[in-house]
This record gives sequence, structure tokens and C-alpha cells, in this order.
Amino acid sequence: MVPASGDLEREREPIIRVRGLLNRFGEQTVHEHLDLDVRRGEVIGIVGGSGSGKSVLLRSIVGLMTPSAGEILVFGANLSRLEDRERRLYERRWGILFQDGALFSSLTVQQNVEAPLKEHFDLPPAVVADFARLKVSLAGLPLSACAKYPRELSGGMRKRAGIARALACDPEILFLDEPTAGLDPIGAEAFDELIATLKVALGLTVFLVTHDLDTLYRITDRVAVLGEKRIIAIAPVAELEDDPYPWIQAYFLGKRGRAARRAVGASGTLAAPLPATKSS
Repeated sequence: MVPASGDLEREREPIIRVRGLLNRFGEQTVHEHLDLDVRRGEVIGIVGGSGSGKSVLLRSIVGLMTPSAGEILVFGANLSRLEDRERRLYERRWGILFQDGALFSSLTVQQNVEAPLKEHFDLPPAVVADFARLKVSLAGLPLSACAKYPRELSGGMRKRAGIARALACDPEILFLDEPTAGLDPIGAEAFDELIATLKVALGLTVFLVTHDLDTLYRITDRVAVLGEKRIIAIAPVAELEDDPYPWIQAYFLGKRGRAARRAVGASGTLAAPLPATKSS
């Protein structure tokens, strides 16, 4: 079946559109003239050196901080111009996972997942509980985890509980801030596989702030590089290896970058040959 023209137009339109973003903290300018388009259905990685403002960009998009200037459109709307009630309708269309899950320590896993459902919907308690347990299962946790408190979980389980909460309202966009930080390599790979599976199964767009090279090679469709207060390059990770910008070369063709490429290539995910190194 041929998609209707309206559906095609919707697919072409960026789900997130940033233009001329300016973020200042006192006399420090973190972002200036920053432009970015995020395509519907992609996994986009955001990378950059320390202090480049990766998490600041995420927080600006979801409205946790107010930019000094510029325009941010999510789902085609400038959320900063909406009334609170209308804005909340948009906010439930995304989920966020912060580092270490950022769970409420006084609530069980199930209660944490129920929290956004109770905030955004007027549903019977039994329905809320059923939805919460479904999301816990989707995140790859056993149902026995529902009754546990965050302090009783491992780091990897806390992140999965955070994913369950982020998925509570059936979002279209999933924002992830350093999701594999603190995980061992096996746990990080399992988490990457979870995100890749959820992206396909749920039709998610994933906005991923990370410094994990394995993750970038394993699951991203494109990577945006922050530098000089703006996006200096955006492309599939394999294409970025050919970018002459010094930081990009050092990041992707350094020892860790080449090791990540070998590891993912060995799994059959990446078939392209390893490029020759520059003398280092």
C-alpha cells in the first residue's frame, strides 16, 4: 500500500527541530547558533568533549531549562509558547532516562512507574497497576522487581526501572542521558540491545547523550558532534570517521574508537573494513 501524501510529509518532518539555540550561564556561553534536526524513528547519538553542553541540549529540548535565545520545536510545536495544560499533553509524548535512573528512592519500582500514569491520566488503580507491570516487563525486569526499592537494585536494574518509568505513557520519543554510564561491558551491551529492540518494537525516536563508543557503533543511525558551541558534524558514525575535524578524528579513530569498531564489526553488525590509522 502506498502511504498517503500526508503520512509521507509527516515522516519527512523532523520530530525535533532546533534553530539558533543560545545557552548562556552568566558570562559563559555553552551553545551559540546551534541547529539540529532529529528525524522521526531514528536513534541519534549526541557526543562532544567535556563542557560541550550535551546534557544542557537535552534539558533545553525537554524544557527543564530555558534557553537564552533560539527556537525549539518538538512535534512541530514551540512548547515554550504553550499554556501549561497544552504543554503537558505534549510532555507525555516523551520519556526521559537520566543517569542512574533518577528514581524516587521512597517508592517501589512499581510505584515509580505508576507515578507518570497517575500524573497524566485518570485511570482506575487496577489499570494503572497493570500498565506499570507491563512496562516493567518491557524493560526486561522480572515482575518480582516491582516490589523492590531502588536501593535494593543493581545499577543495571535501576536503569531498566528508569526505562520502564520513561515508557509509562507510551512515548514517541525516548531521551537517554548517559544510559550505560557505570555499567560493566556485559551490562552495557545488554542495555544497548534493549534500546534497539524497544526502538523497533515501539516505533520510538531515541535521543541519546553518550560518550560510550560501543553504543554509538552498535545502535545509532546518526551521531551529532557538539563542538565550538554548535553541531559541527552530523552523520552515520562510519562516515564521521572520515571527517577531518581534529576532535572527531581523535574520538573515533583513537585506540578506544577503533576497539569499539572492531568489537561491533566482529558481531556482524558492522561490515565495513577498519580504516587505516593515522600515525599516533
